[in-house]
Amino acid sequence: MTEEYGKFASVYDLLMQDVPYAAWARYLVGILSKHGVLPGSSVLDCACGTGAFSIRLAQEGYSVTGCDRSPEMLAIAQEKARKAGVKIPFVQQDVRELTLHKPVDAINCACDGVNYLLGDEDLSAFLTSVNRALKPNGLLLFDVSSAYKLEHILGGHTYGDDTKGCTYLWRNRYDPTAHLLEMKLAFFLTTEDGVYTRFDERHIQRAYRVEELTTALEHAGFQIEGEYEWPGKQEPNPNSERIQVIARKSYAASADEKNK
Repeated sequence: MTEEYGKFASVYDLLMQDVPYAAWARYLVGILSKHGVLPGSSVLDCACGTGAFSIRLAQEGYSVTGCDRSPEMLAIAQEKARKAGVKIPFVQQDVRELTLHKPVDAINCACDGVNYLLGDEDLSAFLTSVNRALKPNGLLLFDVSSAYKLEHILGGHTYGDDTKGCTYLWRNRYDPTAHLLEMKLAFFLTTEDGVYTRFDERHIQRAYRVEELTTALEHAGFQIEGEYEWPGKQEPNPNSERIQVIARKSYAASADEKNK
């Protein structure tokens, strides 16, 4: 995994303002409820970022803990939760090495968190980690941007925008051999005196095939309960841009699972 979301945290919500978080959260609540994880249940929101899903799940009555590697993201999430009037403990942890005081009923990792797991060993470590963090028969939800999206929608394209004091340029390059998308972002922020300050970030995401995820989940002690084209319930097709995965802990992962 690479280090991202440093200064990017300050502009993240601005850049993500068109994401339909409310509808997305309702979609997740529907999945949780259908699979027996009702309001009042404990949910760990992995790679929670600035808390968009954590806050909405808490507002629906779930007992939520949010975790992320970025202290900058977590600081913003904590302030947003305070303003929203919900109590959510936010902890700085790597999703591959989760340490909880007690196991939870469900774990959610939404909006590309798994795409940032670049190696097979990273994916295995994540799945072993969440397996141990779940109660017996606990539920795991996560989504990924599909290989089609990373290669054909984003790969080879450059984007830019100028909005509310933030101008950015976003260049993408996809490596079909490594199945990796490299994103180089340059941001120009306007200060109060009209001067631009620049910072750059580099993000890398891995394209996972559904079959790869299925195999890794089964090896880590999970049973697949659904793999859908987000945000519906149809089976993924070659042109699906986002895949929603639902899996249930079927047995406890062994100590050496992450090394497989």
